[in-house]
Amino acid sequence: MSDGLVVSGKATPRGRFPHVKRAGDLIYVSGTSSRRPDDTIAGAEADGSGAMKLDIAVQTRAVIENIGDILRAVGADLSDLVQITTYLVDMDDFDGYNAVYAEYFDESGPTRTTVAVHQLPHPHLLIEIQAVAHRPEERQ
Repeated sequence: MSDGLVVSGKATPRGRFPHVKRAGDLIYVSGTSSRRPDDTIAGAEADGSGAMKLDIAVQTRAVIENIGDILRAVGADLSDLVQITTYLVDMDDFDGYNAVYAEYFDESGPTRTTVAVHQLPHPHLLIEIQAVAHRPEERQ
């Protein structure tokens, strides 16, 4: 697959770009959030008074699971990841993000860079992750 793929059952990208694109043995995953297909956001829930409660742990877990789903759509999985770039709106969320990240990856996992950004495309998003995986193409 050299063309990009928008994965069925995942939140539709907010722009004209694919969820994932293969270039030879490398698989590039576009920035992924905890947004669900119905445009709600995992880890952004209204409390009884209507105030939003944002949870970095829930959002991080949902982002990583979304990336796993996207990779499976092209025959790969989280173990194929070689590089991750994480964008956090607030570095005060780093410890919560890091704890969930460690449930999925250790020092044998992908390389990682984490940066703080001013904002993401929705005010309830705390995190977005972009990733690169390596999975040899099946040769004909």
